[in-house]
Amino acid sequence: MDLNQSDQQLTKRERRELRRQEQKERQKLDQRKNTQNRILKWTAGLLAIGIIGYGLFLLISRATTPRPGESIAIQGRDHISVGSSHPEYNSNPPTSGPHYSQPTPWGVYQDELKDENVIHSMEHGGIWISYQPDIDDETKAKIEAIGKKHSGSVVVSPRSANDSLIALASWGRLEKLSLFDEAQIIEFIKRNKNKSPEPLAR
Repeated sequence: MDLNQSDQQLTKRERRELRRQEQKERQKLDQRKNTQNRILKWTAGLLAIGIIGYGLFLLISRATTPRPGESIAIQGRDHISVGSSHPEYNSNPPTSGPHYSQPTPWGVYQDELKDENVIHSMEHGGIWISYQPDIDDETKAKIEAIGKKHSGSVVVSPRSANDSLIALASWGRLEKLSLFDEAQIIEFIKRNKNKSPEPLAR
């Protein structure tokens, strides 16, 4: 006896019961699929919220963390003629104050520069990395490599007046290093670039 014959011998009540059981099974299957879909949606939603929350946490932490370096009082931004006298700067190297009208172009220099020119570059948002002239060749090469990598915002030069091996200066900000620390230098550049009256650095 085949299945069709068997189905034909079922009573109406038995056939209704069979259809009801089949419907229940379909409903159970649909419920499982709906539950799985809801779980997937909730998981995706929670993951998205977590990613957004972590991003906001990083932004807020970065915004509330003080910028690297010491805050130096701003001494103004007046232009003066080349060679003219001016009040003594309040930091070594200077980070603001009277300066020449011609800024120092971004780049790596082998000779010492005029403070008054580089101050104008910092007014434009740049970073000045200066070092004592007797620094060892290996450290000097590492500093110059950073300057070349950040060629749109950094001036690198020796400076005999420095009282620290390496000095990182930006507008109103100064950090002095007794040892070369690439991560510290990069962080100073990133956090202090274009924090100035005329942010033109790239």
